[in-house]
This record gives sequence, C-alpha cells and structure tokens, in this order.
Amino acid sequence: MSEKNEIEAVIERVVTQVLQGHISQVREDLVRRVLDELPQSASESGSETSGANAADLLRAVSAVHAGNTQKEILRALLDGVSRYSARTALFVIKGGNCSGWQGRGFEDNDAVKEFALDTSRGLPERVLHEKAPFAGQIIDMDPRFVDHFGGPTDEHIVMLPLLLKDKVAALVYADSGLEPNRLDTAAVELLVICTGAWLELVSMRKQAPRDAAGFSESAPPPMAQAATSFNDPFAGHAPRHTASASIAAEPAPHAAHAEVVTAAAAAAAAGSSSHAAPTLSEEDAEVHRKAQRFARLLVDEIKLYNQAKVLEGRKNKDLYDRLKEDIDKSRATYKKRYGNTVAAEVDYLQTELVRSLAEDDISLMGANFRR
Repeated sequence: MSEKNEIEAVIERVVTQVLQGHISQVREDLVRRVLDELPQSASESGSETSGANAADLLRAVSAVHAGNTQKEILRALLDGVSRYSARTALFVIKGGNCSGWQGRGFEDNDAVKEFALDTSRGLPERVLHEKAPFAGQIIDMDPRFVDHFGGPTDEHIVMLPLLLKDKVAALVYADSGLEPNRLDTAAVELLVICTGAWLELVSMRKQAPRDAAGFSESAPPPMAQAATSFNDPFAGHAPRHTASASIAAEPAPHAAHAEVVTAAAAAAAAGSSSHAAPTLSEEDAEVHRKAQRFARLLVDEIKLYNQAKVLEGRKNKDLYDRLKEDIDKSRATYKKRYGNTVAAEVDYLQTELVRSLAEDDISLMGANFRR
C-alpha cells in the first residue's frame, strides 16, 4: 500500500509540474480554438454592446481554469458571466428536474437556489432540446421566474446550455437587469463554452490513467458504453422539489456532412480499412463530426505537452516510440468514448495522428506504429 501511495505522489507531482509549465499556453490556445468555433452570428449578436475586451475575456477564462474543484470552476464561470451581464443564474439538470444552483446580480441571490425552472416551454425548452444557446424576450422565460425575480428593463435575455459529454448538464441564464444594453451575448457564450470544455478535459485527464491501464496493441481493452460516466460537478446537488414539467426527448442535432465526408476520405487515404458510408443521417453525421473533433483535441494535447519529443521523433522517424504512452492513453480514451458508436467505422484518431503528428508522412511514426 505504501508503494502505491508513493507512486501516486510521484505521478501527482509530475502532472502538477507539467500543468504549471503549460497552463498559460493552454488557456490562450483554448480561447483561440473556442473563438474559431463560435458561429459568426454569435459575434454579431454582441455588436449592440460595447463588446468584450480580449484581455478581460482571457482573465475571465484564466479564473475558470484556476479553480481547484469543479464547484470553484462553476463559481468562476458565474463571476465571469456577471462581467458581461447584470444578472446571471445557473440551473442544474438532474433526474428530469431543472433547479437553481447559484445566481449573481439578483436582489436575493440565495432565492435562486432550489428554484424549480419549468423547461416544458419557452426558451428553456428550446435550449435544452436543441443543445444550443438562444436569445429571446423575458416573455419566453418561465412566468414563475419573472414573478420571483422580475425582468430586465430592455426585456432581452439569453440562455445557454453547459454541455458535458454531449449532454446538457446545466442551463445558464443572463440578462441586462436594470441597465439597458448590459448584456454581451458573445462574451457570455464564449465563457460557457470554455467552461464546458475545461470541465470535460479535467474529467478526461482523471480517467486517462485508468483507461490506459493494461492497454496493449495486441489486446485492446473492451469498449465502454457510448454514454460514459463523468465527474458530475452537481453530484451533491439534491433538489428538494420535483419539477412538474417533463422533459421531451432531445432531437438529433444538425450535421456537418462535408467535414465528415472529407474525414472519411482522409482516413481511407491514410490506410484505414473502413470508411464512413456515403449517405449518413444527420444524427450519425453529427456523431462522426464530434468524433473527428475529439480526435483532433487529443492529438493537439499530445503535441502541446511533448513539443521537443515531436520534433525529435519527426527527425528520427520514431514518433510512436517516443510518444507511446501518450498515444496509447489517447487511443484508450477515444475508444472508450466512440468505440461503440457509428463513428467506429472510421479511425479518426489514427487519421489525425498521421495527418497532424506525422505531417501526413506515416513513415515518421516508426516501424512499431500500428498501421
């Protein structure tokens, strides 16, 4: 037991040193990637306000990343959102209920806690079902919420989903309160997306050592269920009420067919034994798109934390030997998440390793790399 504790202490120290050495770069890279992913309409929606200063946004994201626990991260999210709105609240989705967690800017922030939000209609229903942020009028909000807390002077509100593992874990509400135009929807959306991505990355890092344990090239680990579990930041949140509204099944999101077809072609060119079907449903195409982006994220992380090894590996054509541990962990994590989905038809991680890590030259991976 003492030996195990000693190993855990060594691992914790090494991981801490690596994170401290790269955390600022990770923050900047994450902000850049999120800005690239934001739709153009989100940027335009914030043009009515003064706009978010990039340095202020970076500080807000840094505060989210500085949290030591998931609850601290979520508190930092609300603090950050309050810079770009007069009032904001976070509502937890658990067991078919939607209950208040914390609020900022209300006359009585404590009253937000345990408030049962009706998600059967209006803006909450639309955001929950479509897993996307929407702006609207206060009339689109739960009338009981308006009765309890009042509405903003300009009547404009925004609601956003906090996504974890492609599921809506919480809803974030924001408005301008008594200050007209005190709502920057683009900045709020960026902070929510960054928080969801950071919480998910933290969860994956905690799971990666377990996922990679016992992994071998000759005998891959058994696949987990498609809907894997994750560290729930609201695990201790047990609402005292039962919401009267029932939540309908979530419809399939829209797909990016062109990106999936391109990825499938790239996989075939890289030597993949299978590729995506020429005709995909919107739901299946969305799964392929998310798997492709997840593979990119995993490979980007390998490159970020192993820059010297990547350069030497390309030079000596032995990338896999130098990065075997990181690559195998990424394979285990990727397979656990997408191995039992339609995206298993294409090995997007293999394609991304060759495309991004080896710069489209598979020989740089070395003789021990699995073809």
